[in-house]
Amino acid sequence: MTDITTLWNAEQSLGDWVESAGDLLAGDDLETAILISLFTDRLARDDDEYDGDDRKGWWGDIEQDYPIGSRLWLLRRQKLTVATANKAESYASEALKWLIDDGVVASITPVTQIVYPNRLNLIITYEKPGQSAESKRYFWVWES
Repeated sequence: MTDITTLWNAEQSLGDWVESAGDLLAGDDLETAILISLFTDRLARDDDEYDGDDRKGWWGDIEQDYPIGSRLWLLRRQKLTVATANKAESYASEALKWLIDDGVVASITPVTQIVYPNRLNLIITYEKPGQSAESKRYFWVWES
């Protein structure tokens, strides 16, 4: 069984399912896995800085080896700096690590690109076992 196709709408900064002939389209499981891994809010660690009491996360992650999502949400209110861009790469690597460990991809590398004055792009390059590398770009990651 394949996943429901989820596509990223950069203009609206959201992911959405794709309809076809009155039904939800299935397929493109890797793209969907990457989107869910990056843009679902992972539980903040005890040493993370965040506003208020909401650490985000999902109750289903309790005692799991790989919590769903990323900590990219922690950067939304940070100043756009090289240090913030490096942290975004680290958070993305953490969120996507399970794809390597499960053998879904042979390698996966997130790279950030600062577009001054107010945007941080995230480029994910991955290689499926025995195939050539592909890249996906996410432009919403940073809007100040």
